[in-house]
This record gives sequence, structure tokens and C-alpha cells, in this order.
Amino acid sequence: MRVVVVVCALTTVRRAAGATRRAVIGFDVGTESVRAGLFDAENGEMLASQSVPHETRFPAPGYAEQSPDDWWRGMGEACRGVVAGADCDVVGVCLAATSCTVTACKRDGTPLRDCLLWMDARAAAESDEILRQGRGDPALSVNCGGAGPISAEWFLPKALWLKKNEPEVFDAADVLCECQDWLNHKCTGEWVAGGCNVASRWHCDGKAAVESGEGPFAGRPTSLLEKIDLAALGGKWPKRCVAMGDLAGSLTAEAAAHLGLKAGTPVAQGGADAFVGLVGLGTATQGGVGVITGSSSLHLAVAPACDVDDPGAPGVWGPYRGAPLAELSMSEGGQSTTGAALQWARRLFGAAGNQDAGPDGASFEALEEAAAALPVGAEGCSALETFQGARTPVTDPLARGALYGLTLKHSRAHVWRALLEATALGTRA
Repeated sequence: MRVVVVVCALTTVRRAAGATRRAVIGFDVGTESVRAGLFDAENGEMLASQSVPHETRFPAPGYAEQSPDDWWRGMGEACRGVVAGADCDVVGVCLAATSCTVTACKRDGTPLRDCLLWMDARAAAESDEILRQGRGDPALSVNCGGAGPISAEWFLPKALWLKKNEPEVFDAADVLCECQDWLNHKCTGEWVAGGCNVASRWHCDGKAAVESGEGPFAGRPTSLLEKIDLAALGGKWPKRCVAMGDLAGSLTAEAAAHLGLKAGTPVAQGGADAFVGLVGLGTATQGGVGVITGSSSLHLAVAPACDVDDPGAPGVWGPYRGAPLAELSMSEGGQSTTGAALQWARRLFGAAGNQDAGPDGASFEALEEAAAALPVGAEGCSALETFQGARTPVTDPLARGALYGLTLKHSRAHVWRALLEATALGTRA
């Protein structure tokens, strides 16, 4: 479970009569599940946690989709589970989510299709098109200093794919947003974008966005959207942008009933799961580099907010101005499918007939023990962990994973060790 930090202000909320302690709830809406954690608001002690799995569908190679309704169902079940029997006054909630997970919906939040999950790499051609048509636009400086490539995981390629391949969905969508924004709307009834997300995945100036107040938020890549024939996207984004830790709204009566909480409970703005984790690591306040791993891996360097025209660097994404917090900038390296590749292998090895198989696949303990007994190099069995494309230093949405050097000597332990070594070597690269 990646670190989830509830960053809402609690100083003005009074303790409810009869409650033994104030508490906050953090949600981590990840690739595999929704996790809820109940924490003591005074000392951060975790009081309870619960995880509810949801399904990822892969309708074609490189594609990955989830149902937004599954996220909301999981949030409700997990939240009700952690507060059941707890003698606490929940005074704030906050959620972190995968990014960039694009959701197309009506103004009331009704989804028009399953989301394009963060790891979905179908928009490879659109990524190339954006780089070609937008060459020289300052918004592209975050893509290896403007040289590209652009990751197919990001918002603009996915939106352009929808416009070209599912125009009926694009045209009917009142709102195109992220998982984070959709769930905040389910909680509060308000459409707000997140400063961290727009800075890191939307080609926006995140600092300008959160400082612009009401109305269409500032810092949008207007000239780039016009160059790539995607100007209509600006009208589908949430108009307001809120910085991580600021108030996004409060729970509606309907949302409170679903979550098992009180109507009016403050909802703080969160962000992309890994970037929220930087707050928990201390990197967001002390600077330095954080390495976050889950379904993917991210290597994140944080510094004071850069100038608007900072050119970035080859082989690196960023710097993102206004991420993870408004007064900071962040640069990024990473790998698309590290934990996800291991989970794939675990499920594969958990097929019927394996005595250590559980409902989610082979046990981690059995796989780790067997792999640890092998020498470095897994006796010639090697792997590429780029199952859904490559991020940095070579951005390639068409890259695919591989196992090679296989012989009849090799076992599942060799494959498991090869994937672990591929993850480690990719991090070093």
C-alpha cells in the first residue's frame, strides 16, 4: 500500500461530544484495489484499514480499463468497514488515486465508458502526433526538454485518441477528467482538478493553476491544444483547480450515507498516489529524491518551484511546476509495469494445481524463498519488465515485456527472480 497522507486542515473542527478521539480517513484508489485507512488525527496512528479489490480489463494488447463505478463501490465498502465499531469522530477525508486515469462522463458524473487506466498505452500514435504538430511549444518542455517522446499514459494523448477513435464519446462528454476528480465529485458534487495532476500529466503550469481562483484555471496549454486540434478539451476540464491539501469541498448527504460518515465532513484535495507518497516520505517538505513503487515505479526529485521557462533535461520528465505542492517543482523518472509485471507472474503461477496458490495467485513468500536460493542472473533467465511500455530514460509506449534465455532447466523461481532483477536494473538505468 502506497503511503496515503490526509492533509486537510483540522484545527477548526471541534471534537464531537462523547467521541474518544478525532480521526481522519485516507483512501488509496490503486490499480488493484481501493484501500481505506482510519488514522488518529492527533498522532497519525493507524486505527483500522480495509482493502476492496476491483477488476482491470485488458481488451487488447496495450489497453487497460476499469469501471469508475467499481471505485465508488470499493470506497464505500472499505470506508464503512474501517468506521464500523470505531469510537471516533471522523473530521476529514482525502484520497489519492492512479494517474493519469482518464474518465469521460456527463455533467452529473455518469460515465460514458470505462476509464482509460493510467497504464493504458493505446495512444502511442497520438503521442507522436502531438510531438510532431506541437514541436517547439513551451508546454512540451516537460517531455525530455521538448525533445520527446511523449508518454501515451498522459492526458492529451488519451483525449486525442478518444476524439479520433470514439468521437461520439468525446463529443457527448461534458467532463473529461481523472479518477481523482471523478471521485471527488462523487464525494462533494463539485468538479475540481488537482494541482499536482494538472502539473504532472496535463501539460499545465500547476502553480499558476492553483493560484488563479475561480473561473477556468490558468496555466493551461492553450497554444498546444490549438496546434493539435484539441481546443475543445479545455471546455471539458473542471474549471477550478485546487492544490494538494486545500479544501476540495465537503461530503454531500448522499456520499456520506454511502461512506458511512457525516454529511458536511471536509474533503481535502489529494493527488496521484505516488506523488502524495512524497508527503509521507518527507521529500515534499525537505527536498531530495523519493523512490515509490507499486504497480509501477517512480523516481521523483523535488526542488523549489522552477521558472516558467525552465527547459527540462533529456531522458527525464519535468520539471513539473507546482507539483507535488504549489511552491515546488518535481522531475521524474520511472518504469511503467514493475509490481504489475510481478502480479501478472504471481497470478500465472497460481494456476489450479499449485499447492501454494491462493485466490490472488501464488504466495509471495513461496516465490521469494525459491528465487532467493538462485544465483544472480537467474542462471541465464532474463526479463524485460516493460509490459505496458517504457517511461524513462527511453519513453516508448510500444515497448513490450519479454522473457528470454529460457531453457528446460528454468522454473517459476527463475522467472520470478528475472522479473525482480529487471525491476532493479530498470531503476538503476
